[in-house]
Amino acid sequence: MTVLYILVPVAIVLVGIAILVFNWAVNSGQYDDLDGPAHSILFDDEEPLPPSDEPADPEATIPRRNPPDEPR
Repeated sequence: MTVLYILVPVAIVLVGIAILVFNWAVNSGQYDDLDGPAHSILFDDEEPLPPSDEPADPEATIPRRNPPDEPR
């Protein structure tokens, strides 16, 4: 029973901190535009991507092993 004297105030303080953090997030604009980032992925880029330095042949990136030595 004495544990409740500690747990109830600690729980009230934690709920108060959570409410303060939520109010700060709302007031600082964290929830202003929820749909913008989700829809921005659907639009094409205005500028084309620069050419990559990778080879055109995907098998060219596979390392080749040296053939085994011939028996002597």
